[in-house]
Amino acid sequence: MTLADLNSRFGLAHQLKFVEGPGGLVFAEIDNDLGTAYLCLQGAHLTTFRPKDQDEPVVWLSDYAKFAPGKSIRGGAPVCWPWFGAHALESSFPGHGFARTVMWEVTQSAALASGETEITLALLPTEQTRAQWPHASRVELNVVVGRSLKMNLITSNLGAADIQIGEALHTYLQIGDIAEIQVLGLEGCEYHDKVGPATRRTQDGAATFTGEVDRVYVNTEATCVIVDPRLKRRLVIAKSGSRSTVLWTPWAEKADKMGDFGPDGWRRMVCVETVNALENVVVIPAGQSHTLSVEYSAEAL
Repeated sequence: MTLADLNSRFGLAHQLKFVEGPGGLVFAEIDNDLGTAYLCLQGAHLTTFRPKDQDEPVVWLSDYAKFAPGKSIRGGAPVCWPWFGAHALESSFPGHGFARTVMWEVTQSAALASGETEITLALLPTEQTRAQWPHASRVELNVVVGRSLKMNLITSNLGAADIQIGEALHTYLQIGDIAEIQVLGLEGCEYHDKVGPATRRTQDGAATFTGEVDRVYVNTEATCVIVDPRLKRRLVIAKSGSRSTVLWTPWAEKADKMGDFGPDGWRRMVCVETVNALENVVVIPAGQSHTLSVEYSAEAL
């Protein structure tokens, strides 16, 4: 569908238009009285979000992010689907699934009475994706942009047998400094620690950061709160349909090796991811659907 077609069918006056962005990729540009966001049609990848009452974005995008067909973007809210992490059986399949690097199609848009803007996209299956995921299913991402950001990842099982998925919204959140923040809401939760020898631990108090962190917290539906003294705000991550939460920061050495963080980008972000992984993968019976939902909002300290 051309830009003209997209704008004719799904554009919304003074709220939503489709534009060509870096690398020739197509973006939905959302700008209403409450907030602004950009959403790349490749990967249904929301790259930025800022409420109008905030000076700083809530969703972080690297200044050094690379934009190219078939490549993932550093920052934003990548969609990990239909598995999280490495594929259980086939090491050649892409980590975190294929959804974040393939094209999605816009299926719906609306200007809501609340002043928010809504857009829905569906993944376009290809011969390559069918080879990696030979199941009759449909996955959609519904996004609502306003003073908060709401995201709903909906998987429908269209086949005659159960399917099992791992999934995540791998969201990068903008902070003042990684060394100064706290993440509340995971106290007492068990997590798989993926830094160093793999082990299982229990969170003692608020989560803080003094080096690389890569943890999968399991069996938790808790709302998380990032307390950010430098930006003088709290970021609230409220979720449903998710039993796992991932905390991730690469820290300096690993970020340098990745090449798309820049010299200190890693200090300005933390991933608090809404996930179903490990023992919390989801089984969807034939003919049924599952929705993973999250809402991000900012409030003053």
